[in-house]
Amino acid sequence: MQMHAPARSANGEPRKPFYRILYVQVLIGLILGVVTGHFWPEFGAALKPFGDGFVKLVKMMIAPIVFCTIVSGINSISDSREVGRTLVKSMALFYLLTVLALLAGLTAVSLIQPGAGMHVSVNTLDPSVAAKFGKQAAATGFADFMLHIIPHSFFGAFADGEVLPVLLISILIAFGLSRAGDGGAAVTKAVASFSHVLFVSFGFIMKLAPLGAFGAMAFTVGRYGVRSIGSLGLLILTFYIACSVFVVVVLGTLARLNGFSLWKTIRYFREELLIVLGTSSSEPALPGALRKLEQLGCRKGVSGLVLPMGYSFNLDGSAIYLTLASIFIAQACDIHLSWGQIAAMLGLMLLTSKGAAGVTGSGFVALVATLSVMPDLPVTGVALLVGIDRFMSEARALTSMISNCVAAITVSLWEDACDREVLARELDGCGTVAPAARTTIGEVAPVLGEASWITTTRSAA
Repeated sequence: MQMHAPARSANGEPRKPFYRILYVQVLIGLILGVVTGHFWPEFGAALKPFGDGFVKLVKMMIAPIVFCTIVSGINSISDSREVGRTLVKSMALFYLLTVLALLAGLTAVSLIQPGAGMHVSVNTLDPSVAAKFGKQAAATGFADFMLHIIPHSFFGAFADGEVLPVLLISILIAFGLSRAGDGGAAVTKAVASFSHVLFVSFGFIMKLAPLGAFGAMAFTVGRYGVRSIGSLGLLILTFYIACSVFVVVVLGTLARLNGFSLWKTIRYFREELLIVLGTSSSEPALPGALRKLEQLGCRKGVSGLVLPMGYSFNLDGSAIYLTLASIFIAQACDIHLSWGQIAAMLGLMLLTSKGAAGVTGSGFVALVATLSVMPDLPVTGVALLVGIDRFMSEARALTSMISNCVAAITVSLWEDACDREVLARELDGCGTVAPAARTTIGEVAPVLGEASWITTTRSAA
């Protein structure tokens, strides 16, 4: 009897059956979640703990992964001035993208006018909705925002799990190790080893991604249902159009100008994007995106710094939502805003769109924070949006995730910290890890696209 050899991938390894590929499993989980939530809404709504549990598992890994990635990455940079250049270029790019995102939302809602003709009376709106989120959305100035980055204690940053305080500590420790010489060698080695252990552990957690996506989607459909969209369907459509135009036009142009393909980049990060779609949160995709940026040839010291920063300073999906939702409330309540008032609102949103974690509902909280200090718009207008916010949360998270991946690659190219040959080969190979990109002796890295691990081989040396 003739035996047929198993199909092999481009790097010569046996090709996994399609049902063992992570993004296929997540896609199946999403479909099953929609079906379950639609036909058995009460049961689907009860599955919320599956999605919440998966997100919490990932969030507990984010702080140490960001710390180890940034410390080992910056410590490998011989010129400390490169870190400063990377920070300046990243912030400049983030604010440019945020301005364009705000304008994209403003343009879409002004052209389509989804709130026109609703004639909602402000007196009929429920103020309890705004009061509920107002506690989380206490408006802060720039000084308060910067002080919030400084944690109460070293370990408090890891306990709270916020990215910016961990980022600050990571940069300080990295510079300390670079100046410590031989005295910091043991710490440097320990951080590198701990990083490998974290990514292996994260690989185990990612096996639960299909279950998390299933539970989160079943809850969304079961709790809110497609019928809850109702007359606000045009607003949701307007938001998705604005996000799509921003991704295609703005991010597509940015990628083209820097010599790589947006579509291939989206395809390369498809597993992470599907997880974001299922959980309505960009946080579960952070560790996997960091690893894939390294596989794309981006130096860890640059991409490992830019991507976590983007999670607080480059939330373009939330920026689009802020302008679109604010002008929608004005249209629905028959409130006319002058161009001066709109310009002031955009300036305020440049601040309120920053610093929110990439979790479900952060865009809604930022909207309440914006309206709380805008005397021209009623904060009670958020009651019009609370029922459909969940359907818009996915687009917010997806847009921000794509933007941050493109920004990380772009800044890496600007800093000559990305091998263009590796970048082109990996994007053309759609996530297949070439032998040259494998990890070194003793490293074990999760390949999220196959929900498995690359076990390293010893070199001939």
